[in-house]
Amino acid sequence: MADEVILTKEGKEELEKRLEFLKVTKRAEITERIKTAREFGDLSENAEYDAAKNEQAMIEGEIVEIENKLKYAVIIKDVKKGVVSLGSKVDILDNDENELLTYEIVGTTEADVESGRISNESPIGNALLGRKAGETISVVVPAGVVNITIKKVY
Repeated sequence: MADEVILTKEGKEELEKRLEFLKVTKRAEITERIKTAREFGDLSENAEYDAAKNEQAMIEGEIVEIENKLKYAVIIKDVKKGVVSLGSKVDILDNDENELLTYEIVGTTEADVESGRISNESPIGNALLGRKAGETISVVVPAGVVNITIKKVY
């Protein structure tokens, strides 16, 4: 993974907290579970030991993944006023559904549509980049074409 990872300041802080939790708390918990499972005897037929070792591998994999993301992190700093860019919040009107939506444009690592955070690489996020309030655009999405009007950029 040599590509930059675009993060907000808050997103970076969340990754750092998760990494600390995994390294300090989860590693200690899993080490204790492995120790307890070993005491059950024969490791070749020890389901608790196998489950603990599998969980340990998943945790270590997540630690490596987070460390790599943080190593290549680029923090969004200068959010352009009035123009949709990374870090912008945007109020848009879905003209087809007559629904007002608010999104924050973030990198793929932090994207979570249900929380109103869409990736700059998603069809709508990408189409919004560089646009201003008042513009109406049509965006091709997996479900078809969506017609949206940008109401506010902040």
